[in-house]
Amino acid sequence: MAIRSILLTVSYDGCDYSGWAVQPGFKTIQQTLNDAATSLIGRKTTVHGASRTDAGVHALGQRALIQVDCPIPTENFQKALNDRLPESIAITEVVEKPIGFDVIGDVKAKLYRYTIYTGQTRPVTRIRYCWHYPAKFDIDAMSEAANSFIGEKDFKSFASAGDNRQSSVRTIYQCEVKQEGDWIYIDVEGNGFLYNMVRNVVGTLTDVGRGRIEANKIGEILNACDRTAAGSIAPASGLCLMWIKY
Repeated sequence: MAIRSILLTVSYDGCDYSGWAVQPGFKTIQQTLNDAATSLIGRKTTVHGASRTDAGVHALGQRALIQVDCPIPTENFQKALNDRLPESIAITEVVEKPIGFDVIGDVKAKLYRYTIYTGQTRPVTRIRYCWHYPAKFDIDAMSEAANSFIGEKDFKSFASAGDNRQSSVRTIYQCEVKQEGDWIYIDVEGNGFLYNMVRNVVGTLTDVGRGRIEANKIGEILNACDRTAAGSIAPASGLCLMWIKY
């Protein structure tokens, strides 16, 4: 039976998981998907993700690849896997891809959205999916600072100290700050991201919005290539992986 590569689009509420990647002794999104796929196919199966989201981070458009040589039709995988997954994870699309498709290497762009609620009373029905930060923000200053992230730059200052990847250069296509009433949305689109990079960018932008960092200092922070030069890290709960494009 021929091997097939099936690309999954996955949505999840990350609150109760220790991130995407398998970690012995911890509940993760990848392990939960592996267990569902293994149950369906009848032998140990690994689901490979396009992005390693942190503990507590959510997704509407994570991508993952599974290789199978079973008789189940591709179009049946969505329902069959969803029947074996908890309510906090859902497969929203399945597409067959050519053998050799690289779920990580073929990525062209990813979009993360960060949500902040600035009202005084916590939004109980959405508290798991935002950062409740009751304060006034200078949105114009945040937008000015956000523009400084656009382009190909070294984001070492915005990576976790534990990120040991060979290159910290990434290209940001969009970094936009929008306010709708008490809600602030920060969209960051790029060709890839370092560990904790988006959360560190958001934390720095909120420091700009509160007047703790000047909007025109982002270039200096980038040039420092030092995590201590940037602002605080934003909580995981407000971050969502919206989509990944190939």
